[in-house]
Amino acid sequence: MLYSCKLKGACNLPVIYNKKINTAGTSNADVPLAEPGMYQLDITLRRGQSLAARDRGGTSDPYVKFKIGRKEVFRSKIIHKNLNPVWEEKACLLVDHLREPLYIKVFDYDFGLQDDFMGSAFLDLTQLELNRPTDVTLTLKDPHYPDHDLGIILLSAVLTPKEGEHVTMLMRKSWKRSSKFQTQSLRLSDVHRKSHLWRGIVSITLIEGRDLKAMDSNGLSDPYVKFRLGHQKYKSKIMPKTLNPQWREQFDFHLYEERGGIIDITAWDKDAGKRDDFIGRCQIDLSALSREQTHKLELQLEEGEGHLVLLVTLTASATVSISDLSVNSLEDQKEREEILKRYSPLRIFHNLKDVGFLQVKVIRAEGLMAADVTGKSDPFCVVELNNDRLLTHTVYKNLNPEWNKVFTFNIKDIHSVLEVTVYDEDRDRSADFLGKVAIPLLSIQNGEQKAYVLKNKQLTGPTKGVIYLEIDVIFNAVKASLRTLIPKEQKYIEEENRLSKQLLLRNFIRTKRCVMVLINAAYYVNSCFDWDSPPRSLAAFVVVEDVLEDEEEEDDKDDKDSEKKGFINKIYAIQEVCISVQNILDEVASFGERIKNTFNWTVPFLSWLAIVALCAFTVILYFIPLRYIVLVWGINKFTKKLRNPYAIDNNELLDFLSRVPSDVQVVQYQELKPDPSHSPCKRKKNNLG
Repeated sequence: MLYSCKLKGACNLPVIYNKKINTAGTSNADVPLAEPGMYQLDITLRRGQSLAARDRGGTSDPYVKFKIGRKEVFRSKIIHKNLNPVWEEKACLLVDHLREPLYIKVFDYDFGLQDDFMGSAFLDLTQLELNRPTDVTLTLKDPHYPDHDLGIILLSAVLTPKEGEHVTMLMRKSWKRSSKFQTQSLRLSDVHRKSHLWRGIVSITLIEGRDLKAMDSNGLSDPYVKFRLGHQKYKSKIMPKTLNPQWREQFDFHLYEERGGIIDITAWDKDAGKRDDFIGRCQIDLSALSREQTHKLELQLEEGEGHLVLLVTLTASATVSISDLSVNSLEDQKEREEILKRYSPLRIFHNLKDVGFLQVKVIRAEGLMAADVTGKSDPFCVVELNNDRLLTHTVYKNLNPEWNKVFTFNIKDIHSVLEVTVYDEDRDRSADFLGKVAIPLLSIQNGEQKAYVLKNKQLTGPTKGVIYLEIDVIFNAVKASLRTLIPKEQKYIEEENRLSKQLLLRNFIRTKRCVMVLINAAYYVNSCFDWDSPPRSLAAFVVVEDVLEDEEEEDDKDDKDSEKKGFINKIYAIQEVCISVQNILDEVASFGERIKNTFNWTVPFLSWLAIVALCAFTVILYFIPLRYIVLVWGINKFTKKLRNPYAIDNNELLDFLSRVPSDVQVVQYQELKPDPSHSPCKRKKNNLG
């Protein structure tokens, strides 16, 4: 077991003599090692010299990770725009043996993107002289490019054996101080698995920007904003050609620390065909803000110009947890009665955001894909519901892992989709994908243990293996219906849109199908071209001519502008246009498919909700004149900004349709039938085989 903590200074410990070495790592005396036991390793990360440049400005934003075995035990602060950073950070690590070396990795922090690797090195702990500070110089290397010069890292280390009550006290202290790292990394230790994972919600409303820096040749910018809190990320929409953008977007972060954290905010200018330009940076120290209160902040952008106006609200909460399978809250009758009472029809107006309760039992998986050269995998499971993301422990060298974990979530939208993904843990690289399932909450059958066939990343076809889950959903139907008419929660982990020939063709066919349905439903339009009604046909002819002339003028203008661009910029511009066309086709096709799926009862809950709403509107229209209804609706719309200046605009009908799955999503959520050999009755036989 390994523990870590940050210290303000080195610990004063008794002297115990052992193997003596010099700073170069060679032995000065052949003295045997001490008996195995707990050791304390005090490390001071001094500085880096001549580090590799990873940003286009010829600099980097370096930070350092320490790992022992497969666990990350320390992460330094980020030094921005510096190839010779000075950290002077101290860390105290407790290790139970010296066989595993200390693995040092340096990365370039790249907000919104994957951090760039800057080199790594090993420190052999068996070569350290006990109870004496040792200055260490480590040369950074890249295993893929061993000849590249990536600079050096300077640090000092003191290794001291520990035993008895002193170790227990240090373990307790180190556990308390390392809780920040453990929750941010979301890899749960045995001590932490039965506790709540996040302690609050930070709600940020991005209102506007003022007097931002002009980055384009026309004296304007296309600004957007990125937010980051730990591993949580958000990106706002792009506001074209303005220095005073009006976003009015809301984002929710989970708060994993009692005392708060730092939200890093950066503003960027979207530049088609090139890397986006940096406008400025600012931060929010959550520890300085009071809870249960909305704060209006006007933040000056550093390293740039202008201000950002935001509303920040901190709300205490503890709604997501993980425990062992033996700790099952729903099996306790009193607990279940309290949950049922909490979401009973009588508590409609109590906390409208709290729609329901979800419990997921991740039991085991069978027949997984072998990701390692040994023919085995090191699988762990990730359970996601919107922005709530929890992980199981890793079962090493096993294709039939048993996790036996229970995850609980609070449901904010009953139309959310539960995603369960299995990965293979890799020591030095990102985890390998093994399989995934997506389960809409409304399709779950409570209390039934089911075998779900794992699918590929696109959720379009099966991959190797099945996963056994048992899921329970309890929710308030009235709250769920009301939440259907407000915008969906945005995910802070979004995949970057990429150009795909197959995806573009598929979206084109989907759009064509929707258009053909509209054409077949509106035959009277064709009469315009048959001249059954000369005035109408003449009007249609004039409109078509005007549209064609406008398109030709736009084409001419685009041709003149494109002549000024270089060949590479043209390629990037074409790619951007193709991606935009691909996304527009997807949106148009999805919109038509959602309308169709509303009427063909793809999601019965939503179809019944539409029927109930139409019936209620019919009754209201029977007793109240239409002009009064329109008057009330108009007053509400026009006075909404006066009553709540920072309210986020939304369209209830579009919000309703956004909950209806498109045909692509129907295929992704479709459950595949498992092989009969994976039935529980044959599991024992398979394991013996």
